[in-house]
Amino acid sequence: MAKSNVPKDADSSEVSFETALAELEKLVATMETGQLPLEESLVTYKRGVELLQHCQRQLADAEERVRVLDAGILKTFDSGDAS
Repeated sequence: MAKSNVPKDADSSEVSFETALAELEKLVATMETGQLPLEESLVTYKRGVELLQHCQRQLADAEERVRVLDAGILKTFDSGDAS
């Protein structure tokens, strides 16, 4: 069995969104070459799924934070005349 080139960096829950996205893009590019052995492809795919889920969770969290800010701070802009 070939040794995996998939980084064994920190758990995806400890990785920033930007770092996870960059790693995910790199994994996709590697898989698209079609040059990985089957086992390595499976390991790479699994890591990609983990990174994708991590990014989706971070985006959902950011959306929720924006909703909270919208509800508590931002007010509708009134374009009426102030004369």
